[in-house]
Amino acid sequence: MATAFSSELINRGYTTRVLMELPRGEFFASLFVLGCANGLASRMLQSVNRLGWTDAFFGTFEISVIIWVSCAVGVYLVLQDRTIGIRPRELALGAGFLVLIVLPIGPLSWLAVTFLSFYTITCTDVPSSRRGALILLATTVPMLWSRMLFQFFASAILQIDASLVGWMLRTPRTGDIVQFADGSGILVILPACSSLANVSLALLCWVLVSQLVCHKRSVYDPLWCLMACISVIAVNVTRMSFMGLSEWHYATFHGALGEAVSSTLILSLIVGFCVLGVRRELLRRI
Repeated sequence: MATAFSSELINRGYTTRVLMELPRGEFFASLFVLGCANGLASRMLQSVNRLGWTDAFFGTFEISVIIWVSCAVGVYLVLQDRTIGIRPRELALGAGFLVLIVLPIGPLSWLAVTFLSFYTITCTDVPSSRRGALILLATTVPMLWSRMLFQFFASAILQIDASLVGWMLRTPRTGDIVQFADGSGILVILPACSSLANVSLALLCWVLVSQLVCHKRSVYDPLWCLMACISVIAVNVTRMSFMGLSEWHYATFHGALGEAVSSTLILSLIVGFCVLGVRRELLRRI
């Protein structure tokens, strides 16, 4: 009995010593990797089930490149924290984090990443770690919070898109339904066509780029961010307006090619406006 008790004390002492010598960046980065991987895996499986492995892979599993890059950059910046020692409350935080991500449920994983990001931002003195956590926090917006927002305000959001399309086509609108310009049918604005998801990506891209280059805040920052958001809405509404011209236009612009072109254009505009907003810092690094 005494021997077993002594072994337990030795094991506890060894575990405590290892944790005291573990860099904080490695501890938090490991948790973020698990949370992001579990959250992304849930979306990847949904994409594979819907499209098949080949189409899902070449379509980046219907997850924006901005999100993939944000997860990688955020974890990399958190990992730069070389401060030694994990506090007892952080062990409890890590245990709670693992409880949330133990099941393959994407929203719970992003909820865990949200809480951990808030803690890292408020409880660390290392600038790179705070910047990484801020990027990861922003990543949860398109992956979780904008989707939850859409669940509550789906009708109003879709009606805004439908109103803009109806205004461009000069045709009657009822709710989220717009009449074709040639009168041959109707265009229904579905949740997948909403501009909200891409707007949240524009906000994420701004956080990603500005934090990556240590951008100094400016009074013009909201303008660049607004321009990125407006460009997203403009491209999305323009595409839906072309779809609403006739059944032929719908089949042409609603297909894979039309989606690929609009997605590429949206990504280019988002990145372009964000890069213009931080051009001074970028020029210094070149």
